[in-house]
Amino acid sequence: VAGLRRVARRHGSATPAQVALAWLLALGRHVVPVPGTKKCRWAAENAEAAQLVLTAEDMVEIGALPAGRGSWE
Repeated sequence: VAGLRRVARRHGSATPAQVALAWLLALGRHVVPVPGTKKCRWAAENAEAAQLVLTAEDMVEIGALPAGRGSWE
């Protein structure tokens, strides 16, 4: 998550979740992220990720992040 936070800071008020969703959206039309949420405000936050424009540097940095380990639960 630290890498996503680093990229998010470069985009003002973006959240790490928005950066992750923006990255998935930028991969192409063949990738369709389906984020789950329990709160209406998080759904709205997720939708804002579609407006986030990542740079080529952002894309490379996010793509080079290590895979997640374990689960949040």
